[in-house]
Amino acid sequence: MTTSNDLTRYGYRQELSRQLRFRDLVAYGLVYMVPIAPMAIFGGVYAGSGGMVALAYAIGVVALVFTAFSYAQMVKAFPMSGSVYNYAGRGISAPVGFLAGWVILLDYVLVPGLLYLVASVAMHATVPAVPVWLWLLGFVVVNTIINSVGIRMTAVVTRVMLIGELVVLAVFLAVAGWALASGKGRFSWEAFYNSDTFTWSLVAGAVSIAVLSFLGFDGISMLAEETRDGARQIGRAMAAVLVLAGVLFIAQTWLAAMLVTDPDALLAEGDVNGTAFYDAAAVAGGGWLATLCAVATAIAWGLPNSMVAQVATSRLLYAMARDRQLPAFLAKVSVRRSVPINATLLTGVVSLALGLYMATRADGITLLSSLINFGAMVAFLVLHVSVVAHHLIRRRSGNWWAHMVLPGIGFAILAYVVVNANIAAQRLGLAWLALGVIVLAGLYIAGRRPVLSGLAPTQPAGRDMERV
Repeated sequence: MTTSNDLTRYGYRQELSRQLRFRDLVAYGLVYMVPIAPMAIFGGVYAGSGGMVALAYAIGVVALVFTAFSYAQMVKAFPMSGSVYNYAGRGISAPVGFLAGWVILLDYVLVPGLLYLVASVAMHATVPAVPVWLWLLGFVVVNTIINSVGIRMTAVVTRVMLIGELVVLAVFLAVAGWALASGKGRFSWEAFYNSDTFTWSLVAGAVSIAVLSFLGFDGISMLAEETRDGARQIGRAMAAVLVLAGVLFIAQTWLAAMLVTDPDALLAEGDVNGTAFYDAAAVAGGGWLATLCAVATAIAWGLPNSMVAQVATSRLLYAMARDRQLPAFLAKVSVRRSVPINATLLTGVVSLALGLYMATRADGITLLSSLINFGAMVAFLVLHVSVVAHHLIRRRSGNWWAHMVLPGIGFAILAYVVVNANIAAQRLGLAWLALGVIVLAGLYIAGRRPVLSGLAPTQPAGRDMERV
């Protein structure tokens, strides 16, 4: 008898180790999202939203709640690694799945590089004697070693790091709250709504930036083959992480917005140096709090956040490689560690090379952020379509609320955000998608059209993966 987690019905063998519980998934998701993530991009979101930074994060939570619900529907249908790649491929068609995987690669492959770069630049600013490239190398090597040891080691390290981030956030919230109560700053609800600057297109553009802080809750779906308690736990963990992180994001940005010393200048000139949040922290508690927040943010992005991003990326590469849609060597799994070792190592190498290159560009961080957000939101759009196609059309589900209305609302919100996103990100993202179409055409010409195992009940099991 097969269970809901039995991969043999999809043509695969269970190769990864099922060790993760609900609490591990929640810790993984929170670390991936980084509870203090808004500290690094606060100024950009503030300027982009006309000062309504808390509103941008609140809308982000609402938009992605629908996305989390769609993830929960699809992970129950297809409880395996690969996320949107598998959901679109199995819910719509294999070629669409390839293109969805290609688009989400723009997100997953670039995310570790961005995180390493942001952390390294921040640490170099704190300790100028150590160059950016050396910080990059150190972060990549440490995380690659931990991830190569096994998923249990990654889970333990992420829990420890998460506790540290939450302690720093609690210190900021307490000090900032006390400062406002003592007369520093100005109490205001303008971070939620400012009639002088509010337009829906303005807020949507800011949400497209703020979404960067939410990326990570979806990465939990990549761990479907390493979860002990079933696919249902994946959906529960994603919802819990999204709501918890959203509350923390809104709270810290609201307090910081009330402590900004010169709101008009920040709106007019933007956050050129990326220090707007830390300047607000200095108003609340002095230089020590600003330094604490800056260093904690750098370490959070460079170690735990990059670590779990590397895990998610390696699982996507593994899932696509075992279906012969990426080079086969990426499907190799370590017998002793039960991790996709080659995919893990390649992710580390690519992240290092990407980080080093982008460090030489003045617009490196901004360019990476825009591309990542665009790739993620397009993938989310495909996810919502997959729910409708698989459940409502193919399976003829009668649950219109779950399989039509909610995905439809989520699609509409994200489509509006994508339309109002950065123009450069739209162009580069569409160029990446066009390249994916060319690669797909090449696969067809080479006789390797995308085929996913287990789509039909009578279909034989897929080929065994190589193990090292």
